[in-house]
Amino acid sequence: MVYRKGELSKAAVDRGWPHQVALESHRCGGDNYLTHRFFCDGHNLSLCIRGHSFYRDHTDFSVFCFAEPEHAELFRARFGGELMCPKTRPKWPAY
Repeated sequence: MVYRKGELSKAAVDRGWPHQVALESHRCGGDNYLTHRFFCDGHNLSLCIRGHSFYRDHTDFSVFCFAEPEHAELFRARFGGELMCPKTRPKWPAY
């Protein structure tokens, strides 16, 4: 895999922002994208600039990554979703 200079790798995101919240991807686009960002900025949450994604039960999920567990819980309480950590996060299926 090729990385761009200065881009965080998936492993670096998992190390620095291990407290993660998964939301169904259809709830993360359009105006919801701005709502999530403004919420995190307004509450000074430790949201990573890069997240993850995975596929489970015929559904795509977007994963928001936080450095502090309280920040992940606050985000989950506002938007729903599922708390997870890098070890329990599903991987994309190998075809």
